[in-house]
Amino acid sequence: MDDRTPAAGPSAAPPAAGGSPHVDAGDAGYSKDLTSRHINMIAIGGAIGTGLFLGAGGRLAGAGPSLALAYAVCGVFAFLVVRALGELVLYRPSSGAFVSYAREFMGEKGAFAAGWLYFLNWSTTAVADITAAATYAHFWGVFSDIPQWMLALTALAVVLAANLISVRYFGEMEFWFAIVKVTALVAFMLIGIVLVVTRHPVDGHTPGFATVSGNGGIFPVGMLPMLLVIQGVVFAYASVELCGVAAGETREPERIMPGAINSIMWRVGLFYVGSVVLLALLLPYTSYSADRSPFVTVMDGLGVPAAAGVMNLVVLTAALSSLNSGLYSTGRILRSMALAGSAPAFTGRMNKGRVPYGGILLTAGFGVLGVGLNYVMPGQAFEIVLNFASIGILGTWGMIMLCSLLFWHRSLDGRVTRPSYRLPWAPYTQLVTLLFLLCVALLMWWGGGVGRTTVTLLPLIAAALVGGWFVVRARVGELARERRDARGGPGTRKDPR
Repeated sequence: MDDRTPAAGPSAAPPAAGGSPHVDAGDAGYSKDLTSRHINMIAIGGAIGTGLFLGAGGRLAGAGPSLALAYAVCGVFAFLVVRALGELVLYRPSSGAFVSYAREFMGEKGAFAAGWLYFLNWSTTAVADITAAATYAHFWGVFSDIPQWMLALTALAVVLAANLISVRYFGEMEFWFAIVKVTALVAFMLIGIVLVVTRHPVDGHTPGFATVSGNGGIFPVGMLPMLLVIQGVVFAYASVELCGVAAGETREPERIMPGAINSIMWRVGLFYVGSVVLLALLLPYTSYSADRSPFVTVMDGLGVPAAAGVMNLVVLTAALSSLNSGLYSTGRILRSMALAGSAPAFTGRMNKGRVPYGGILLTAGFGVLGVGLNYVMPGQAFEIVLNFASIGILGTWGMIMLCSLLFWHRSLDGRVTRPSYRLPWAPYTQLVTLLFLLCVALLMWWGGGVGRTTVTLLPLIAAALVGGWFVVRARVGELARERRDARGGPGTRKDPR
């Protein structure tokens, strides 16, 4: 199969019937240095992050063993989203990913909304990640007297410095981060299985099904709490789309991407659902808490302090990995937007390592605001940003499915050609997924508290997007005309205004 992503210059799609291929200026200038092992481990790392290592503790405490069902259901929809993105990637690989596809199928307004919703997702996720990193660091006595905000700032500075070097360095970091996470989870699951089979006590409790049945069963506090934690579970899958962004810096995405995406499904079943089931079998759900990783709780309950310390180091790695991924992806998305005029011009700049440092620095700047949040509200920082990140995730996934739906619709009259790697059961898959995302937003409101406040702010977010569009639309129109003039044709998109 031909490689449709040249080593330099804009990515090009195969010519659509009756028209010219879409060209995204934001795809020019990148190094194609990510290999198959990088992409596969980035896909794994995207499916295993802070939402599992830290967030599962509070969700287990709130919903009990039924959390495993929530992870399974959300995992199915996460897979459908990334499968839809995978079809678009094989149609036309792009570092702008779904923002580039929104530009092609929904126009510049759609690209503007998709890009800034994604930025909302990752800028707030960056705050969650540095908050998690600071929380993990407090596990060790040597860091216990250091303020949480200072540890959060240190984590941000270290990861930012590493992210600005080159995409290969990013790929290597994510490769080894993923190796650490997968190795630790596999080791934990093997230990957990042995503990369940041998019924070896954990913190005075005997592991097994009696741990579940003797503490209220699968739904110890009813079904409603399980439904209400779904928005947090969606956050746990927030990085699955990362491999689609990374495809733009991969030499052979057509060969690499299908296998990496297809493997996400069994990873979800094994690592998320499997680990939560084991956690529920090892200790009563009341033993877990929101301010501590459930894996650390189990290892500490075994009476082996060194084991808990090692696991805590692993979950710290997961937080830094997620932060690294967020800086990487927003840098690429913002550059695609900047070269179209819908993001500040400085976010389109690249350094000598072909890294879009402007967008990365903008995201890191919001991380600094998160450091302030950790200073003012250290106990609530994670929950607050989790809800805002979830809104960004819902918007991003919704945009991916809308692009997939529009792509499918255009394929009916031959304007585009779907690749052999497709989202199955279109268009019903897209419609059901969009309905699921809407239900998650309603559940956030129904749950009250910070979640309801976040959903209530949706009109304000929409107003900010509308107002922002009117600020940039003249610049977007000017750049669009320049691109049409450079190609010597009228183009295929309408004027963005």
